[in-house]
Amino acid sequence: MDRLSIAEVNRLTPEEFVRRFGAVFEHAPWVAKRAAAARPFADRAALHAAMVGAVRQAGEAERLALLLAHPELGDRQLLAAGRLTASSQGEQQGAGLDRLDPANAERLRRLNDAYRARFGFPFILAVKGRSKDEILAALDARIGNDRAAELDTAFAEVAKIAGFRLADLVA
Repeated sequence: MDRLSIAEVNRLTPEEFVRRFGAVFEHAPWVAKRAAAARPFADRAALHAAMVGAVRQAGEAERLALLLAHPELGDRQLLAAGRLTASSQGEQQGAGLDRLDPANAERLRRLNDAYRARFGFPFILAVKGRSKDEILAALDARIGNDRAAELDTAFAEVAKIAGFRLADLVA
């Protein structure tokens, strides 16, 4: 898919906008739908800010559902079943999570399980440009956070992921 200029983004119909940007936030096209109303955008940063703002203004249930829609990092069953979005698959493969040795794969699975049990949602990290060691270290460190701090961190990571995805879509 070719990258659009911000002028082209601003000319999209609401339906085209959602079709083009509905997957920027994992399984949450409602974010794009709400952000479309904030057009015109001066630049990609303004588009990103509008989308993040739509998440911030959402109700607690919608915000939690957004976190719950994120896949477990390194979940080989999701990858094998083709249940990851193309973006998630590319991001996780880029970080090498599809090529973990058995010991690191098991460590990641145990940490993911412990994280979800503690916080009630999956561990979320913008993995683009990170190594498997950085990812495992971040998961290990964040599992000690309290729930409020971790919710804030998870939403910040979701915003980073969206920023990376928008950079791939908008010039």
